[in-house]
Amino acid sequence: MALLEQIKNSGDIQQFSRKELRLLANEIRNRIIDVVSKNGGHLASSLGAVELTLAIHYVFDLPKDTLIWDVGHQAYAHKLLTGRNKRFDTLRQYKGLSGFTKIKESPYDGFTVGHSSTSISAGLGVCYGKYLNGDESDVISVIGDGSLTAGLAYEGLNQAGDLKKRNLIVILNDNDMSISPNVGALSSFLSRTFSAKYLQSMRNQFGTFLKSLPRIGDDIYQIAKRSEESFKTFVTPGMLFEAFNFDYFGPIDGHNLDHLIDILTNIKNPKDPVLLHVTTIKGKGYAPAEKNPVYFHGVGSFAIDTGKSNAKPNGIPSYTQVFGSQMVNLGKKNSKIVAVTAAMPEGTGLIEFSKAFPDRFFDVGIAEQHAVTFSAGLASRGLKPVVAIYSTFLQRAFDQILHDVCIDAHPVVFAIDRGGIVGEDGPTHHGLFDYSYLRCMPHMTIMAPKDENELARMLVTAIQHNGPVALRYPRGMGAGVKIDENPLPLEIGRGEVICEGDDLLIIAVGKSVCEAVKAGRLLEEKNIRSTIINARFVKPLDADLIGSYAVKINKIITVEEHVLDGGFGSAVLEMLIDRGITGFSLKRIGIRDCFVEHGPSDVLRRDYEVDSIAIMKAAFELYDGKDI
Repeated sequence: MALLEQIKNSGDIQQFSRKELRLLANEIRNRIIDVVSKNGGHLASSLGAVELTLAIHYVFDLPKDTLIWDVGHQAYAHKLLTGRNKRFDTLRQYKGLSGFTKIKESPYDGFTVGHSSTSISAGLGVCYGKYLNGDESDVISVIGDGSLTAGLAYEGLNQAGDLKKRNLIVILNDNDMSISPNVGALSSFLSRTFSAKYLQSMRNQFGTFLKSLPRIGDDIYQIAKRSEESFKTFVTPGMLFEAFNFDYFGPIDGHNLDHLIDILTNIKNPKDPVLLHVTTIKGKGYAPAEKNPVYFHGVGSFAIDTGKSNAKPNGIPSYTQVFGSQMVNLGKKNSKIVAVTAAMPEGTGLIEFSKAFPDRFFDVGIAEQHAVTFSAGLASRGLKPVVAIYSTFLQRAFDQILHDVCIDAHPVVFAIDRGGIVGEDGPTHHGLFDYSYLRCMPHMTIMAPKDENELARMLVTAIQHNGPVALRYPRGMGAGVKIDENPLPLEIGRGEVICEGDDLLIIAVGKSVCEAVKAGRLLEEKNIRSTIINARFVKPLDADLIGSYAVKINKIITVEEHVLDGGFGSAVLEMLIDRGITGFSLKRIGIRDCFVEHGPSDVLRRDYEVDSIAIMKAAFELYDGKDI
């Protein structure tokens, strides 16, 4: 019987020998590779953390001891060890296991996560909560080295440094990677290594220097030489964490189970906060993932033997690809354009721009707040920064957009990828809140394209606009339309009428325009003829255009792939009321007051009622009270 099949909960592996644990590690890797090759998911991160996961579950008493994973995309092995092996085939599937840790899914998941750099702060809160409840069990926060580029991690470290006699253990999983290779001075510091010969020479020189100090030199030397590890703390990353009053151990090999188990056993139940620094290989155990960890960070289905994607190209570029190619084209014409991203040059489509204009490309690491304020600084000196960040991650920089960009109306362009429903990554990654949190900001212009050609035109518009602009576009393939060779700018705040009918007014924005057109065709078969307006702009709305049709057609539907509270439909309703237009009936199609779970995007649009069928249903309810 396979070892993995014998595990019902975390404690079962404590009965295994260390030799059996190494065999179990291979079984876990094979299981992860098999499922992710079919379902897609975060492969490289989880493969790199297998031995670390086994060691944590072997040494600690989970879930009494609390394990918190940063981001959660490295926790697939953790799921397999905590009673979820039989359901693991449902990973990232509709109504199946989440791709991240989730409190509602398992008592072994210490915190629900999806964004980076939260594990230390959350762990510290759990730690104090346990103390106040009289609970002396341990809290283990696992954080990746890429997550240490975010300020939140240091805010947690700073408070934790004052923590005395609480059982907090922070494990730094160091693989030189976040999603893309790490950047910045901190990355260089963490990766500082020394050969044994060089280290020996440095130690001898340092020892001679200490001994030479008058009166106190020999005592200091004896303290410093107690172990090679304590000496290495002076010259390796340990001194950073020691400065935060953490007891630092490492770096150690994160794939050596014996060492991991021994050191975790020695540091459990600590009197002071502890940081264990382990080094791992992202994608460990699967050659294609080790060779290309960026691609296999988040991957679709693939052939295990080759690592090649199973997706069949249809020749239609994604919105991300269109954005990336247009950035290169515009960059050639305008030397003031600079691109900024937060650890995602591949994901945001900026790789080609970074190659073409290396001096005008900035990857700031997982630091969205810094990216925004940095861009405001660039804009204040006459440059045109384009900040490419996923919708879900831009949420983290709300204050910086409001204060540092909008107050002085700096001409920063926010290229907001993954706007709307994004599929299998679930509630932490759907971009369903951006209209609301941006619409309230003075000076902000917000637009969303119906197709890839409109995206190209909107990017030109945004570059030419002298003020902050948010350009929001969806994940996935475009509509298959031809892109103009020289895209022309749009007039700010001007929508377009796609078709005209006297019975119903449908006002849609972004990807939802396509759903509105589908619904319009189906409704025409029912003898309901629609005027469909592509609003293009959420702010400012084309009040003249929408208002003129609202006066003539008193049955109105607004459509958006966004939460209803404070969204596009709310903006339309506010505008109509402010203009004194009355006598209409209006239904808003959008996401109700809930978080959208994970699953295929088309299924989610159907179940959360933001597709063409939902528009038809609303039309029938408005028109004559019928349902379809």
